[in-house]
Amino acid sequence: MDDETSRPDETASQRADRNWNELMQELRVMQTGTQVLAGFLLAVVFQPRFDELDAVQHGLYTVLVVLAALATILALAPVGMHRMLFHQHRKVMLVRVANRLVKADLIVVGALTVGVVALILDLTMSRPVAVTAAVVGLLVTVALWAVLPELLRRRRG
Repeated sequence: MDDETSRPDETASQRADRNWNELMQELRVMQTGTQVLAGFLLAVVFQPRFDELDAVQHGLYTVLVVLAALATILALAPVGMHRMLFHQHRKVMLVRVANRLVKADLIVVGALTVGVVALILDLTMSRPVAVTAAVVGLLVTVALWAVLPELLRRRRG
């Protein structure tokens, strides 16, 4: 969401509509990436080489499949909530809850993305390379998704 503050020319209802539309656009972007990763994970299990995975790789793969399912559920939750609360004049509350769900989904999608890269690098290169990439990926994700926005928020104030 751009921001939750009122613009001078909008009512609370208009602000809720604007914030809702921004959330839905963000979810569309997130859902596409999640679907690509989930599709990749679903295809992996049917590859002949899947049986060659060691216990760590199998464990990581299982965690990633669960994360992909959770990311999908989190991304669809605001849409389901909207359908259930449609025409009940609860959009302000819906935006607040959906915003929290999207933030949770970002954490899950970040972990999923870093995990998929780690699994691929573990299979194609080595475990130390995979672990290093996972740590770097985690740090970059936190820096871009949490630290940078906080720095920008402080700078604006």
